[in-house]
Amino acid sequence: MKICIPIYIYVILLCGSATYGQVDTSSLEKQKDSTEIMYFIIEGDTIAREIINLDEVYLLKKVKFMSDEDRRRYLILRRKTRKVYPYAKLASERLITMTERLKTIEKKSDKKLYTKRVQNYVEGEFSDKLKKLTHTEGQILVKLIHRQTGRTAYDLVKELRTGWRAFWYNTTANLFEISLKEEYRPFEVKEDYLIEDILERSFQEHILERQAPAFPIDYLDLKAHWSKRSVNN
Repeated sequence: MKICIPIYIYVILLCGSATYGQVDTSSLEKQKDSTEIMYFIIEGDTIAREIINLDEVYLLKKVKFMSDEDRRRYLILRRKTRKVYPYAKLASERLITMTERLKTIEKKSDKKLYTKRVQNYVEGEFSDKLKKLTHTEGQILVKLIHRQTGRTAYDLVKELRTGWRAFWYNTTANLFEISLKEEYRPFEVKEDYLIEDILERSFQEHILERQAPAFPIDYLDLKAHWSKRSVNN
């Protein structure tokens, strides 16, 4: 079933452009007690380092399923998660950008005008794609927005478009079995745990670009938690 995603998603996918400094790594040779040591200088860092910290990588075992039905559901969830995650990632980036820009705008009227331009830009860029989401994809997107921003879609809309609009957007979403107040709880909800597993595997396979969640999620603790629950059950 295809649904027309209401304007709340447009509001969350905030417009802006963030500038990230590129890391320029070069090596220096330094003699010390006749031992050659390699140092690295990273742009923006005044301290020469002997090592560069890399992202932690987990060795993941192949997913095992209890039945063909479980396998089918996992693959469907994987397809939907990979489809909507980039929008949640974008929402986080846009939110940070807009928040920082609004701090530089003094007049309330100018802030309102800027927010309106952001909304118009996002609607024009993403409306066609978001309208094609199914209700399950929309709900996964709402959860992932909470994962990436630390706030529910409802709270974001309330903050950006007043509480009255947030109430009506949530009511509209509920007609399609979507709650904007839904949180991402991988330690409590099994589907959220499976989504986190899908994300981690997709990051390592370079299918999705990793972006740290707004709150800490220890993947190994999460795996152990659900392994223990499955044994006890």
